[in-house]
Amino acid sequence: MRDHLVLYLNGTRRAVCGSQAGLTLSDYLRGAIMSHVPGMSHVPGMSHVPGTPHLPGTKVACAEGDCGACTVLVGKPSAEGSCFEYVTIDACIAFVYQMDRCHVITVEGLKSELTLTDVQTAMIECHGSQCGFCTPGFVMALHGLIEQRKSEAPGDQLPGGRLTDDPLTDDELRLGLSGNLCRCTGYAQILDAGQSLHPLAMKNVDQSFDSAAMLADLKALGVGPVHVNPRTAGQNENGSSLPSLAPELFLPNTLDELLARRSERPDATLVAGATDLGVQHNHGKISPTDVLLTLGVEELNRLEFEENELTIGAAVSWSRIEAFVRDRVPEYYYILTRFGSPQIRHAGTLIGNLANASPIADSIPFHYVAGSTLELASVGGQRQVPIEEFYLGYKHLDLRPDEVIVSVRTPLPTANEHLKLYKISKRRDMDISTVTAAFWIELEDQTIRTARIAAGGVGPMVVRLPKAESLLAGKSLTAEAMRAAGRVARKEITPISDVRGSANYRLQLVENLFLKCFHDLAPAQQPVEV
Repeated sequence: MRDHLVLYLNGTRRAVCGSQAGLTLSDYLRGAIMSHVPGMSHVPGMSHVPGTPHLPGTKVACAEGDCGACTVLVGKPSAEGSCFEYVTIDACIAFVYQMDRCHVITVEGLKSELTLTDVQTAMIECHGSQCGFCTPGFVMALHGLIEQRKSEAPGDQLPGGRLTDDPLTDDELRLGLSGNLCRCTGYAQILDAGQSLHPLAMKNVDQSFDSAAMLADLKALGVGPVHVNPRTAGQNENGSSLPSLAPELFLPNTLDELLARRSERPDATLVAGATDLGVQHNHGKISPTDVLLTLGVEELNRLEFEENELTIGAAVSWSRIEAFVRDRVPEYYYILTRFGSPQIRHAGTLIGNLANASPIADSIPFHYVAGSTLELASVGGQRQVPIEEFYLGYKHLDLRPDEVIVSVRTPLPTANEHLKLYKISKRRDMDISTVTAAFWIELEDQTIRTARIAAGGVGPMVVRLPKAESLLAGKSLTAEAMRAAGRVARKEITPISDVRGSANYRLQLVENLFLKCFHDLAPAQQPVEV
């Protein structure tokens, strides 16, 4: 069993053991724990971590994954092991232990001697930088977009009739850069820089490194689990240690290894994307002492359609789901583009969102109306739990201490079933929902046979709206029928007032969404009552 992590950083092999394995990736890269991070500044003698890389180009501003200044590229070996597949992530809320068997590229790693990349040159020529603090993040995000485009075969058709060898479009750039903020430059110049690029004419980031040698080295590590215990497993490369802050880490490769460890350590923190854990850690609210990382478990990376059912494993990222459902479940695809930013979706998982059990979790309403089933497992066996029975109360789950969520199975709409998903927030991108809603309407000749409706942000849990559903059953799809159901739905929810909206505002939102659903489903020729 390996007692250290192995990763490549800008082409250089790094063996990470002891306490450094538990640092956030941004702290490790910069070689310092940021003194402004709440909960960390009080730790004596921890402003600098000897032996870590000194790569200050990865900036930290928000420490919450909101601004994108800390964006880096992370490459994982492809399924066949022939290349690295790169995505962008926010280094401030990722951890070093998530980087095992990966290649991490920072803005410093893009340079080729003294030559700037095409992205960096475009940012200069289009005046896309003023103070420069956010610039490395934008540069890395643009490189991520180029890598994503180049992963498509030249000439392949993309949504909207666009070809892969076309320049990056305005919409593509706005979505791809939605996780990056700039306070002084203005976004027009940055968009100009992105639109001036010619993706297929640019070299892959892989071409700057000896990728074949790195892939061969990572393959030679074998497939066994990794156990890093900073209290017993030795010290870091320079002999330093941070025992008071470092968690004990276990990285299994099989479901059996994961379940065995879970049985022995039921209090260990299960980690996949860490997009919520990273934020809580940086605010000093959560500092796990025992971590179980699920990313390397093959059985948890299942993603497939089978007999009109979608199966999503516990370690599957949002971005993989997004690409997978784009053509088959377009309504789900569209709403996924509203979840966080590309950097967040490349790391975060559906199962993490479900297990977090927030009443404003964006994914839960869809899985409620779809009738999803969660597959749970322990050393004692497996069991299936309908998603509505999984939530027993606020943050209270039907999940035993020794169990893990393996996957979620979701039936998909048939030809007569229509799905509409809504997320209402103060801004389109990178915002917490005020209200979420899902409508699953079965129609026959414009008559509603059945309706399944769920809403979030309107109580301590996501709720179904059975009275509104019952009222709609057997009715014609008309504006008045949907208005009446919306009025009934107001009486089924108990929203509160907070910074995102008052209780009355939420009540009105839910009622209004019924009419919006009508407009989205009604045939174009049907007159609309105003």
